[in-house]
Amino acid sequence: MVLCQHALGALWDTINIATLGTLIGVIMAVPVAFLAARNTTPSHLVLRPFALFVIVASRSINSLIWALLLVAILGPGILAGIIAIALRSIGFVGKLLYEAIEEIDESQVEAVQATGASRAQVIDYGIVPQILPAFAGISVFRWDINIRESTILGLVGAGGIGLQLQSSLNVLAWSQVTVIFVLILATVIFSEWVSSTVRKNII
Repeated sequence: MVLCQHALGALWDTINIATLGTLIGVIMAVPVAFLAARNTTPSHLVLRPFALFVIVASRSINSLIWALLLVAILGPGILAGIIAIALRSIGFVGKLLYEAIEEIDESQVEAVQATGASRAQVIDYGIVPQILPAFAGISVFRWDINIRESTILGLVGAGGIGLQLQSSLNVLAWSQVTVIFVLILATVIFSEWVSSTVRKNII
């Protein structure tokens, strides 16, 4: 009973790590994507290469490596896990979103520009409505991935159910390990169901 309570508490931390990390990553990825897209960047020589560098750097470093670095800097805990997930998510969301921005129907943008709209209004009325379905689908898909990645961040001290798993493995408590594996499997299946359902409704 006590084991289940501890495991469920750790599982809740894992879900929070994935959810908050995804939210922060998505918020940070949006401006990066607009700077990286050829048709929305204000500077092809400076800002676009910088945005592309941010995307590549984020995608090149695994969330586990981010977690190791952040645990060394911030100390153990879920804050390191949240930031690690966020930093990893920027590249994934930013890349797919800037590709979606570049694939929009330019005739709709030109129609808005013909009304004398400002740059911000062109983005609000000509671009954002076209990319909203893709943005929602990308965000939910990334959250699903982050649920899976968050389950192992505790192995390096970044909180969540991985920390509980590490403790059980250290004392060779195989019954506890089994319970934790079952909880992780159930959580991953649930997140997959939520992700596929949301994306199906959006698309």
